[in-house]
Amino acid sequence: MKDATLALHLGYEKDKEKAMQVPIYMTTAYEYENTDHAAKLFDLEEEGNIYTRIGNPTTKVFEKRIAALERGVDALATSSGMAGVFYAVSNLVSSGDNIIISDKLYGGSITLSTQTLKRFGIAAKYFDVKNPESLENLIDEKTKLILFESIANPALSVPDFEKITQIAKKHSVITVCDNTLATPYSVKPIELGVDIVVHSASKYIVGNGSAIAGCLIEAPFAKDKLKTKRYPQFNTPDESYHGLIYNEKFDNPFISRARLALLRDFGAVISPFNSWLLILGLETLHLRIKAHSENAVKIVEFLSNHPKIKKVNYPFLKSDENYDLAKRYLKYAGGIISFELGSYEEAKEFVSKLKIFSLVTNISDSKSLVTHPASTTHQQLSKEELINAGVPEGLVRLSIGLEDVDDLVEDLKGAL
Repeated sequence: MKDATLALHLGYEKDKEKAMQVPIYMTTAYEYENTDHAAKLFDLEEEGNIYTRIGNPTTKVFEKRIAALERGVDALATSSGMAGVFYAVSNLVSSGDNIIISDKLYGGSITLSTQTLKRFGIAAKYFDVKNPESLENLIDEKTKLILFESIANPALSVPDFEKITQIAKKHSVITVCDNTLATPYSVKPIELGVDIVVHSASKYIVGNGSAIAGCLIEAPFAKDKLKTKRYPQFNTPDESYHGLIYNEKFDNPFISRARLALLRDFGAVISPFNSWLLILGLETLHLRIKAHSENAVKIVEFLSNHPKIKKVNYPFLKSDENYDLAKRYLKYAGGIISFELGSYEEAKEFVSKLKIFSLVTNISDSKSLVTHPASTTHQQLSKEELINAGVPEGLVRLSIGLEDVDDLVEDLKGAL
């Protein structure tokens, strides 16, 4: 089946009620047949529902569908996108290890990597996403992952997937790609050699700003790297499951350990109701990402010709430094645009004059949104860090919605 069909039908088997829409299983727990049945479930001898912190029937449908769309072997839904990023990292590292992150990365991922994880003895190193060869001098025996984004938020940089994954494969290091802005309808990182994909499903996947959620997806070939001595937690007994070895028992060892150990212990579990909203979102994602992108292209054309704007960032703009990579890898560039005004104050004044665009730190909503990253999402960064992240103080980020594009252009024109 093709992607749009998978997103509508995969993973749901109708029960005797024959409900067309996936039911919402709003339950914390499930009844066992008897104590022997319960023991087999807890000892992983038998598959089945144990407790919604570990898994839920509604959530499982979403996980199957997003895994299929990303060409993964399995997926895990989480309570937020940051929970997904945290699980992807914490599943691989131990105290004393290091991770390598793109210098063009979402502010929350930067703070997690450079500040919070530091308190757990995990070091973070930056690599120049425009010079992936720099990875060669950064990888050592303690490096456990390389984290980057398919379209960086908000710098909108596009990585050279092939160079990054080739270097990572050479050193048997897991790659993690945040595919939130591109979505699997624009690029499938796993098909380009990425081991783990993460999403803030609060964005394009749900599509209307109604749910906080995240997910991570495992590539079929990730297991090959996880078998190496770099990742002992997948090849040595887990005493909490009587000596289970993840790489021996599972074809999806990364997601299995994230579910059975991390979700169990940290508990950042998604609500079944939010999973249901994500299922609804996936049904129309293929239509929405196209419409967001078409609106964005028309707005980029307007902004690029306005005298008050210093620079417009959009991967499909021919003058953009990411254009060649975007044309090579992306089907759509999505609805996120950033542009530079002359100063911090000028950016703030522009935002205050908009009528249709709402000042919101979310992105990828059906409604158009605007953010001034230097005072919000990246406020915790120094001026030097802002420049390195591609977020100068006068940068404005637009999330182009599904309104009539002529109305959006008029709103921007009035504010400028």
